[in-house]
Amino acid sequence: QVQLVESGGGLVQAGGSLRLACAASGRTFSMHVMGWFRQAPGKEREFVAAISRSGGSTAYADSVKGRFTISRDNAKNTVYLQMNSLKPEDTAIYYCAASRSIVVVTARNWYDYWGQGTQVTVSS
Repeated sequence: QVQLVESGGGLVQAGGSLRLACAASGRTFSMHVMGWFRQAPGKEREFVAAISRSGGSTAYADSVKGRFTISRDNAKNTVYLQMNSLKPEDTAIYYCAASRSIVVVTARNWYDYWGQGTQVTVSS
Protein backbone atom coordinates (compact mmCIF):
# COMPACT_ATOMS: atom_id res chain seq x y z
CA GLN A 1 0.00 0.00 0.00
CA VAL A 2 1.26 3.47 -0.90
CA GLN A 3 -0.22 6.63 0.54
CA LEU A 4 0.32 9.88 -1.33
CA VAL A 5 -0.02 13.45 -0.07
CA GLU A 6 0.24 16.41 -2.43
CA SER A 7 1.25 19.93 -1.46
CA GLY A 8 2.26 23.20 -3.08
CA GLY A 9 -0.91 24.22 -4.84
CA GLY A 10 -2.30 27.72 -4.70
CA LEU A 11 -3.29 30.84 -6.59
CA VAL A 12 -0.84 32.34 -9.08
CA GLN A 13 -1.02 34.88 -11.88
CA ALA A 14 -0.63 33.84 -15.49
CA GLY A 15 3.05 33.54 -16.37
CA GLY A 16 3.96 32.58 -12.83
CA SER A 17 5.35 29.38 -11.38
CA LEU A 18 4.44 26.78 -8.79
CA ARG A 19 6.17 23.66 -7.55
CA LEU A 20 4.02 20.77 -6.46
CA ALA A 21 5.32 18.01 -4.23
CA CYS A 22 3.93 14.56 -3.50
CA ALA A 23 5.19 12.68 -0.47
CA ALA A 24 4.77 8.91 -0.42
CA SER A 25 4.62 6.59 2.54
CA GLY A 26 6.17 3.14 2.65
CA ARG A 27 9.42 1.57 1.57
CA THR A 28 8.49 0.83 -2.03
CA PHE A 29 8.45 4.34 -3.50
CA SER A 30 11.41 3.65 -5.77
CA MET A 31 9.59 0.62 -7.21
CA HIS A 32 6.74 2.73 -8.58
CA VAL A 33 6.38 4.82 -11.69
CA MET A 34 4.99 8.17 -10.57
CA GLY A 35 2.60 10.42 -12.41
CA TRP A 36 0.75 13.70 -12.19
CA PHE A 37 -2.78 14.12 -13.48
CA ARG A 38 -5.21 17.04 -13.35
CA GLN A 39 -8.92 17.56 -13.44
CA ALA A 40 -10.60 20.83 -14.31
CA PRO A 41 -14.27 21.50 -13.45
CA GLY A 42 -16.57 19.62 -15.80
CA LYS A 43 -13.71 17.77 -17.47
CA GLU A 44 -12.21 14.31 -17.19
CA ARG A 45 -9.00 13.69 -15.31
CA GLU A 46 -6.10 13.97 -17.75
CA PHE A 47 -2.48 12.95 -17.82
CA VAL A 48 0.12 15.65 -17.18
CA ALA A 49 3.50 13.99 -16.62
CA ALA A 50 5.13 10.74 -15.52
CA ILE A 51 8.57 9.59 -14.45
CA SER A 52 10.24 6.20 -14.37
CA ARG A 53 11.30 4.44 -11.20
CA SER A 54 14.89 5.63 -11.51
CA GLY A 55 13.97 9.08 -12.77
CA GLY A 56 15.82 8.51 -16.02
CA SER A 57 12.77 8.59 -18.27
CA THR A 58 9.87 11.04 -18.37
CA ALA A 59 6.73 11.68 -20.39
CA TYR A 60 4.60 14.81 -20.76
CA ALA A 61 1.26 15.82 -22.17
CA ASP A 62 1.68 18.02 -25.23
CA SER A 63 -0.15 20.84 -23.44
CA VAL A 64 2.56 21.14 -20.78
CA LYS A 65 5.69 20.10 -22.68
CA GLY A 66 8.42 22.71 -22.30
CA ARG A 67 6.69 24.37 -19.34
CA PHE A 68 6.41 21.62 -16.72
CA THR A 69 9.15 19.38 -15.34
CA ILE A 70 8.64 16.22 -13.32
CA SER A 71 11.37 14.94 -11.03
CA ARG A 72 11.75 12.61 -8.08
CA ASP A 73 13.95 12.09 -5.06
CA ASN A 74 13.83 8.44 -4.05
CA ALA A 75 15.77 9.13 -0.87
CA LYS A 76 12.98 11.47 0.24
CA ASN A 77 10.09 9.41 -1.19
CA THR A 78 8.94 12.52 -3.04
CA VAL A 79 7.98 13.41 -6.59
CA TYR A 80 7.81 17.01 -7.81
CA LEU A 81 6.13 18.93 -10.58
CA GLN A 82 7.73 22.25 -11.44
CA MET A 83 5.22 24.35 -13.35
CA ASN A 84 6.43 27.44 -15.20
CA SER A 85 4.73 29.89 -17.56
CA LEU A 86 1.38 28.96 -16.08
CA LYS A 87 -1.77 29.68 -18.06
CA PRO A 88 -5.40 30.05 -16.92
CA GLU A 89 -6.15 26.76 -18.68
CA ASP A 90 -3.78 25.02 -16.25
CA THR A 91 -6.32 25.66 -13.50
CA ALA A 92 -7.33 22.29 -12.03
CA ILE A 93 -6.99 19.94 -9.14
CA TYR A 94 -3.64 18.19 -9.52
CA TYR A 95 -3.31 14.57 -8.43
CA CYS A 96 -0.24 12.50 -7.76
CA ALA A 97 -0.41 8.80 -8.62
CA ALA A 98 1.76 5.69 -8.32
CA SER A 99 1.89 2.76 -10.71
CA ARG A 100 3.34 -0.74 -10.30
CA SER A 101 4.23 -0.70 -13.99
CA ILE A 102 7.90 -1.25 -14.83
CA VAL A 103 7.78 1.29 -17.68
CA VAL A 104 6.47 4.84 -17.85
CA VAL A 105 2.72 4.81 -18.46
CA THR A 106 0.30 7.64 -19.17
CA ALA A 107 -3.15 6.06 -18.95
CA ARG A 108 -5.12 6.49 -15.73
CA ASN A 109 -6.02 2.82 -15.43
CA TRP A 110 -2.34 1.88 -15.05
CA TYR A 111 -2.11 3.81 -11.80
CA ASP A 112 -2.84 1.96 -8.58
CA TYR A 113 -2.63 4.62 -5.88
CA TRP A 114 -3.84 8.21 -5.85
CA GLY A 115 -3.48 11.23 -3.63
CA GLN A 116 -6.35 13.50 -2.67
CA GLY A 117 -5.23 16.34 -4.91
CA THR A 118 -4.13 19.94 -4.57
CA GLN A 119 -5.86 22.92 -6.17
CA VAL A 120 -3.96 25.08 -8.66
CA THR A 121 -5.64 28.27 -9.81
CA VAL A 122 -4.10 30.52 -12.44
CA SER A 123 -5.62 33.97 -12.80
CA SER A 124 -5.48 35.97 -16.02
